[in-house]
Amino acid sequence: MIQKIGYLILLLALGGGCGQANREYYVKHVRFPEGASLEEKIDMAARLVPSPSQKAWQQLELTAFLHFGMNTFTDREWGDGKEDPAWFAPTGLDAEQWVRTLKESGFKMVILTAKHHDGFCLWPTKTTTHSVTSSPWKNGKGDVVRELREACDKHGMKFGVYLSPWDRNAPCYGDSPRYNELFVEQLTELLTNYGEIHEVWFDGACAEGPNGKKQEYDWQTFYETIQRLQPRAVMAIMGDDVRWVGNERGLGRETEWSATVLTPGIYARAEAQNSALGINQQSQDLGSRDIIAKADELFWYPSEVDVSIRPGWFYHAEEDDRVKSLPELADIYFQSVGYNSALLLNVPPDRRGRIHENDSARLREFARYLQATFSRNHIARPDRAWDAKAGAAREYGTTDTLPVNVWMVQEDISRGQRVERFAVEAFVNGQWTKIGEGTTIGHKRLLRFPEIAAERFRLTILESRGTAHIKEVGAFHAPSTGTLTAEDSWSDIPVEELRISDGPQGTAAVIDGDRSSCWQGEGETEIILDLQTERDITGFVYVPPIEAGTPGTVYRYDCLASRDGRTWTPCVEDGEFSNIMYNTAPRRVRFSRAQRGVRYLKFIPREDIQGNRHFTINELGVLL
Repeated sequence: MIQKIGYLILLLALGGGCGQANREYYVKHVRFPEGASLEEKIDMAARLVPSPSQKAWQQLELTAFLHFGMNTFTDREWGDGKEDPAWFAPTGLDAEQWVRTLKESGFKMVILTAKHHDGFCLWPTKTTTHSVTSSPWKNGKGDVVRELREACDKHGMKFGVYLSPWDRNAPCYGDSPRYNELFVEQLTELLTNYGEIHEVWFDGACAEGPNGKKQEYDWQTFYETIQRLQPRAVMAIMGDDVRWVGNERGLGRETEWSATVLTPGIYARAEAQNSALGINQQSQDLGSRDIIAKADELFWYPSEVDVSIRPGWFYHAEEDDRVKSLPELADIYFQSVGYNSALLLNVPPDRRGRIHENDSARLREFARYLQATFSRNHIARPDRAWDAKAGAAREYGTTDTLPVNVWMVQEDISRGQRVERFAVEAFVNGQWTKIGEGTTIGHKRLLRFPEIAAERFRLTILESRGTAHIKEVGAFHAPSTGTLTAEDSWSDIPVEELRISDGPQGTAAVIDGDRSSCWQGEGETEIILDLQTERDITGFVYVPPIEAGTPGTVYRYDCLASRDGRTWTPCVEDGEFSNIMYNTAPRRVRFSRAQRGVRYLKFIPREDIQGNRHFTINELGVLL
């Protein structure tokens, strides 16, 4: 599937140095010769470069995700496919408002959830009636995909689509050949009828269909369909162009290699090869010398950091006052774009079909912060290219001696990613002082440090895979954003007013107000909270472990309420915490109707995220 392109480039023609002319570069992929030494592998790794589409994608840096669809109107994160299309009824959908807001905030591309797991399609597909054609919106004549496409064209924004492979509505899901054919039809419609698509985003969500069989996706055909219809589009996550960073908290790795040993999951050999190396998408080491020594091939597979501006991915009115703060967004930026990754920030339109005022205000504040930080580079001649061997240093003069607190450095990734470790010093009061040190650079690396006013700076390449190609540097001043706020309370009833009426030993940990403590147990388990007095309640909160993918994280559950502790009323039908494997925000579950006069609340975990009956509960709370 991968096309390995080896070609000769005269580095001198690209402005490179001497002694390395006529060296072969490898686009996107390289397989090491059998018996290659570590030195030979590292030399080849240094000459792995992105495809033109990958390079263009990395330069975008900021992309917005728009989670919008049936879940917006059902107040869920994952639908079950049984929703009535009549429920999709935005009252004032304005795709131009989406695009204007995002463009003014510095975003270069938007990706729309054209179909989520519930199977509801935001365009008039010929493959199912579970789409906008069966909704009252615009009398069934609407097309969200087209409206967004046209808004992107009008305002010069790149456009991408998310198409969920998992479809809980399609009757043929689980009949693998039939469903794969349907999915290719849907993909073909999106890639044929809506102009140029710049990114196609798949996740790997997969389950059993109505026939009880687990769907097996034909990734090869999906990939070939994209290559045939949109050859310049990057294929993200379940693709071989863009890699998921491994969490949904907006946190990249400090050491982030775009040249990685991780085999993309769409390849049949991926599971065996990644298992042999002991790695997965969440592994911290995906490109060091140690891991390359064990590998047979290497991929240019840059990371994308995805996170939502709200706790959930779809719009929920109760989260209107829980939009991420400016300090949180700034921190996410420095730990994504500043860690050689792209940032995919989700901004979910509301039930009107508009980006909510709170989200818009925060995005504008974020844009002002980035503009204030990066509009003025205090380095003289910052784009003076430099070919540096390990141990080499270069001094940079400044345009002034105003305080700075951010250092930027970029490699010319069209000639590979090579820097393994670097240091930055400032010349102050007649002496050099180290102000920061880092590992990988790649497209962009940002270092933060206490404010300093320096006459000049010095960058030293401490370790490198051959000659590093430094493209640009910068010294900037980021204004203060204030401090990060502590996580808000997850219970409307203070934990000191709750008691454990019944449950296994140690369950008091779930109401101690401390997320770092937890209860763990196995098998049939019931935890009963005593509210001490009868109350009208509207829901409950489950707080999972903070680390994504932790075994024991509850996925399926039951929740029941009682006035006397003997007669119980179910509060939730088919309880499941959707998308909880990687999004570890506390789960606030609102009941379909308020429960009156409740004294006791029973929580029964049924299945964890791995399908087992081993459970971890950090906190439980009650919503009034």
